[in-house]
Amino acid sequence: MVIDHVTVWGKCLQYIKENLNDQEFKTWFEPIKPIKLFQESLTIQVPNKFFYEWIEENYVSLLKKTVRKEIGEKGRLEYQILLDNHKEAGQRKTTSDKVWMQGDEIKNPFVIPGIKKMKVDPQLSDQYKFENFIEGSCNQLARAAGKAIADNPGKTAFNPLIIFGNVGLGKTHLAQAIGNDIVSKNTAKNVLYVSSERFTNQLIEAIKKNSVSDFMNFYQLIDVLIVDDIQFLAGRKKTQEIFFNIFNQLHQDKKQIILTSDRAPKDMKDMQERLISRFKWGLTADIQVPEFETRLAILEVILEKDNIQMPKDVVEFIAFNIKNNVRELEGVLISMVAQATLNQKEIDIYLAKEVVQNFVNKVDKEVTVESIQKMVADHFKVEVEKLRAKTRKRQVVVARQLSMYLAKNHTKSSLKSIGENFGGRDHSTVIYSCKAVQDMMDTDLNFKDTVADLEKKVQLSISTL
Repeated sequence: MVIDHVTVWGKCLQYIKENLNDQEFKTWFEPIKPIKLFQESLTIQVPNKFFYEWIEENYVSLLKKTVRKEIGEKGRLEYQILLDNHKEAGQRKTTSDKVWMQGDEIKNPFVIPGIKKMKVDPQLSDQYKFENFIEGSCNQLARAAGKAIADNPGKTAFNPLIIFGNVGLGKTHLAQAIGNDIVSKNTAKNVLYVSSERFTNQLIEAIKKNSVSDFMNFYQLIDVLIVDDIQFLAGRKKTQEIFFNIFNQLHQDKKQIILTSDRAPKDMKDMQERLISRFKWGLTADIQVPEFETRLAILEVILEKDNIQMPKDVVEFIAFNIKNNVRELEGVLISMVAQATLNQKEIDIYLAKEVVQNFVNKVDKEVTVESIQKMVADHFKVEVEKLRAKTRKRQVVVARQLSMYLAKNHTKSSLKSIGENFGGRDHSTVIYSCKAVQDMMDTDLNFKDTVADLEKKVQLSISTL
């Protein structure tokens, strides 16, 4: 019985399909065509050079086993690779352990000649730089990791780097800052920023045009891939399959991967477990809501960049009230400047209140003992509960006494009521604490400045809407 190349390759495909998932099989084996069978050598045709290299690197063991199963122990494959104009471009052969080339060097199969050395538009915004990314305790880890990656992309333990946090906290800014820094230091690196939505839309177009392999080839040649809002791949099975393969190849080639998300990998729903597990390979760093000092610094940078003059008390008022979103900080400034310009108004605290109330739902009008306790505890980096406990540690005692001092001066609570809020202490303890604070202010200028700063925060909270 004569066995032809189509029959042999058909049997090979049956075995290969049993050992791969559907997406791998469709992407890497359905496009292959059997050409001829001569003695113990089966020739197959692959679409391009990259296709050949990928198969040899990732599936050579499976192919070797399959071919020997159908042809015999001395069975081997020969590859034909197509040029852009679909003319045969020579052959590559595989034996059990060796690969070599016959004929002239294969031309690149992509539309752009020499794509491996082409320059990709990184799609980065010039406004996102490390220089204008304000560091605070809310983003310290993420920024430090980003700087390390910018210095050595793909060579740190932070691969991938997952930056997550709520909307408007600077994830995109930091991710693009890393990309911009890499581009400035190494123009040979191909850096690409893409949103998950755009990635998905590109894939849909590639599927329509039957060019998924070219789509994957392009992304696998990127040196630093930045994907924004990766959580939007949830529920998109096909897109996740393709991204999984791209991720694997980039990571294997020590290319840098940076992803942003509004949640940690463990909280992502409708995402393949194998993809989540790969997200956890590197570093997951969260960006939290910035504290007052960081918000103030962000506003000052924006004002300086745009050459806007604004009274300090107005800037502090905005920083105190706009707490959850960095974008809103800039939005308030833009609105205030617009109002002042169009309506011929002076930029003052009254205009600030008018504008800020469009950005926040509700702000407490009256300061409470509890809010002062939290403010002071945050400043001294102690737990609020410690202020109510019996501990005599110096730092806690000072924070407790200062809290009582501020509560007496800025709330309507009685001395007895204030004492009860500090673990049931009596009014005489409150009086003693206030005197102790006053004495420390008289002898310690640094402590006096601390009290002044905290009183300013209290006044801001009282003067809010």
